[in-house]
Amino acid sequence: MKANKILAAALLFVGGLSASAQETVTEYSFVPHWYVQGQFGAQETVGENTFSKLLSPNAQLGVGYKFNPVLGARLSVNAWQSKASNQINGPMYQHDYDWKWNYVAPSANLMVDLTNLLGGYNPNRLVDVNFIAGLGVNFGFNNKEAEDANAHYANMTKIAKPMLGNLWSGSKALLLGQVGADVNFNLTKNFAVGCEVNVNCLSDQYNSKKAGNADWYVNGLVGFRYSFGATSKKTTRTIPAPEPVIVEKIVEKIVEIPVEKIVYVEKQPAAEAVNEANLRREIFFKIATCQVSKDEMAKVQEVAKFLKENPAKKVVITGYADRGTGTPAINNRLCKQRAQAVANVLINTYKIAKNRITVKAMGANEKEPFATPAENRVAIAVCN
Repeated sequence: MKANKILAAALLFVGGLSASAQETVTEYSFVPHWYVQGQFGAQETVGENTFSKLLSPNAQLGVGYKFNPVLGARLSVNAWQSKASNQINGPMYQHDYDWKWNYVAPSANLMVDLTNLLGGYNPNRLVDVNFIAGLGVNFGFNNKEAEDANAHYANMTKIAKPMLGNLWSGSKALLLGQVGADVNFNLTKNFAVGCEVNVNCLSDQYNSKKAGNADWYVNGLVGFRYSFGATSKKTTRTIPAPEPVIVEKIVEKIVEIPVEKIVYVEKQPAAEAVNEANLRREIFFKIATCQVSKDEMAKVQEVAKFLKENPAKKVVITGYADRGTGTPAINNRLCKQRAQAVANVLINTYKIAKNRITVKAMGANEKEPFATPAENRVAIAVCN
């Protein structure tokens, strides 16, 4: 037994050392920030000619602010050139008309970071993808080529009805709606390169043609994004290792003999054989447990039967633990839990009234009822 106690003390000492171990965790928090974007590319105006015929240069400059990892806003100015085309294929006259004009289109956009929305915030990602939606105004100007095409058609066909039913001159301001997406490759914390595609919808008057439906153009852009200041904050914190609760149970397993190898001899007072006025049953428990086993449940049933047959009787249940193993704290807890476990079975399974049951626990320093250590893992029920 002395060797067992020395081994238990050594294991508890090791467990105490492990409890002082700490884990360091690195966490990142988002910092709201401003950024600028500069992009160049091409625009394709949706029309009735080949792709190359309606392709024109395009540029965009934007200033944005990111409020949180997911949501941001951007003010951008898209500008340069748009193109349109009209093909005349009549029996008397055939001709292709192409014209271009300039525009400036400021817009306000809502930016939704899909990468952080779906995958959680991580400032160390290489790629981020944003959804774009917004409104703006397109200011068109320098539409002289459309005017010349319309005049040429009138002179050649001698038709009073103009070719371009929505021809405008000077300048034209039209409301536009915009949706799109951009993909950015983060080269540093503040600098990224990427591409953007946005689709813009305007009224039928934009390209001077009267078609009875909205006009569209698509911008494809590549460029850079520069963020000002810190975009994230790095912090580290330590997490203490959990209390070594398991070590206490390991000690009890090392120094104890498994309960299955012990043959219990139920000890009954001599008076019980001749006087059934009182009943005593000893419910034994396995090591480090407070659950009534199937083998011991029959004894609890006998107590319940006795109490039902003797309504005036009550029962006192006293819990014990083997003080030669474990710690006083563990043993005190097991004493209470074992007595209460028997009481719970009587109350919940056999419907014995609570006021007929008294639960007691003999502490770690109290006298043990038996000489054999394993037998002291017991709850003794006495009916009188």
